[in-house]
Amino acid sequence: MVQGFSREPGVQGPLTEVPPQGIRKITLWAVAIALGGFLFGFDTGVVSGALLYIREDFDLNAFEQGSVVSVLLIGAVVGSTSAGALAERLGRRRSLCLVGVVFLVGTVIVTSANGYAILMLGRIVLGLSVGAASATVPVYLSEISPTAIRGRLLTMNQLMITLGILIAYFVNLIFASSEMWRAMFAVGAIPAVLLVAATLWLLPESPQWLIARGRVEQARRGIASVTNEVTADQLVKRAQQRIEEDRTQQAARKAAGSAAEGPKRLLAPDVRPALIVGLTLAAVQQFGGINTIIYYAPTIIQQTGLSASNSIFYSVCIGAINLVMTLVAIRLVDRAGRRPMVLVSLALMAVSVFMLGLAFVVGMSSVLTLLFMVIYIAAFAGGLGPVFWTLIGEIFPPSARADGSSVSTAVNWVSNFIVSLAFLPLAGAIGQGETFWIFALICALAFFFVSRYLPETRGRDPEQIEAALQQRFGRTRRRQAARTH
Repeated sequence: MVQGFSREPGVQGPLTEVPPQGIRKITLWAVAIALGGFLFGFDTGVVSGALLYIREDFDLNAFEQGSVVSVLLIGAVVGSTSAGALAERLGRRRSLCLVGVVFLVGTVIVTSANGYAILMLGRIVLGLSVGAASATVPVYLSEISPTAIRGRLLTMNQLMITLGILIAYFVNLIFASSEMWRAMFAVGAIPAVLLVAATLWLLPESPQWLIARGRVEQARRGIASVTNEVTADQLVKRAQQRIEEDRTQQAARKAAGSAAEGPKRLLAPDVRPALIVGLTLAAVQQFGGINTIIYYAPTIIQQTGLSASNSIFYSVCIGAINLVMTLVAIRLVDRAGRRPMVLVSLALMAVSVFMLGLAFVVGMSSVLTLLFMVIYIAAFAGGLGPVFWTLIGEIFPPSARADGSSVSTAVNWVSNFIVSLAFLPLAGAIGQGETFWIFALICALAFFFVSRYLPETRGRDPEQIEAALQQRFGRTRRRQAARTH
């Protein structure tokens, strides 16, 4: 059996002593939940191939090309910042159902666009969907995951993102000869329909969310479906007691004038280190340059002298490497730990993107250019990419998890927006190679930040993670000094 209950209420949801058949059921739920991540990945990848033909149909300049890619991110910022409150009000399950419906609406608008303005509107609507999904999926996964497989299930989100990117590249390749960019986007309706169907007929609501709202019997039935009736009764009682204790403590802090609620809770001294780490990693994951490769892979490869169709073919290879390395990360995350994987990832990313920049500056062969791109993608997918989503589901305490995930995801999307919008104009102004060197510097600085401030979270409960973060930020020593004086 897998032990998964923590001393804090609602860490992974009230799940413990889960037998193998229960684990299989939870894993199936995790795959269905992560369809939201698949939509994120598909829309990220499909625009890279479609852009080669959209720019000709609508006669787009460099800025307009960048805006078609990046305007989705404006919607994603709004979607992700709204996701926390929406998930608390409607529940995780209904929120993901709404994500699928909104994605379908955006797909219809994009595929029927007759000009630049309508295309931009459709991309914004798609952004609302993928932004909300990216903030909700990690929270939902963390609340159904037993501790022993928590890292594996939380990285399921990144796996589905990379799978979505790879499928999008294949879709681009299939329709490249006919230049049917509308059909490329239309395929995205399939996973959106599957997500809506899964939320309506397969997925349960988060037991944590149900118990916190007094829907105890529904939560008990959900837990019993993966354990047994006796265990479910015991776990629900324990969860109720711990939630009540948490509320009592919160009320005491509020009476003393030291409690904060909602998003303000993120600024409380006990949560602030987690917020700093979450926001920094969210920004670094994008300012390290990953989505310039994902969004513009065919465009970049085309600049090495290959044709548009060949560029799309090689981007499929890059997507395959992305998927394979994400699978490797899933195998390692509960064994090697989060912190070592992020450090190795950042080091390799810094070196490979520096060499990619050098390849463009000195005019290396297309083979070497592709090699450095592949190493960079592999380094990201084997570490920072999936582990970031694991960490934002772990570093925040239960009382701030939904808001912490929401704001971290919003910063991730804002950073994505800035990088994707600025990449082509910046590369045109200072050179593509020199732009990649900026990404290399950011990766190097992030390496030193992580080595100093990120503790290991594998196998730890929220109290232990909070204590480790406080120690990393020197707050434990300051508290001890204050008590001494």
